[in-house]
Amino acid sequence: MLKTATIQTRVDPTVKKNAQEILKKLNITMSEAISMYLSQITLQQGIPFELKVPNELTAKTLLDTENGKELHKVDSVDHLFQELDN
Repeated sequence: MLKTATIQTRVDPTVKKNAQEILKKLNITMSEAISMYLSQITLQQGIPFELKVPNELTAKTLLDTENGKELHKVDSVDHLFQELDN
């Protein structure tokens, strides 16, 4: 779908700055965040979701996973389920 509509809004500069800092941590642009928000409003027929910066442990775990650190590997899905059953 072509993105051709433009939205202009006035917001408190501090609110914008704080939001941009959080979105940067989430690797999402302001435009992407607004598009996601509007899509979810449409899908949910209301204000849809909460998006937060992960806590320190979650952020470290996500980063380690992205870098291939501290991963648990198994030979097959069956083996994984056997380990989970123990």
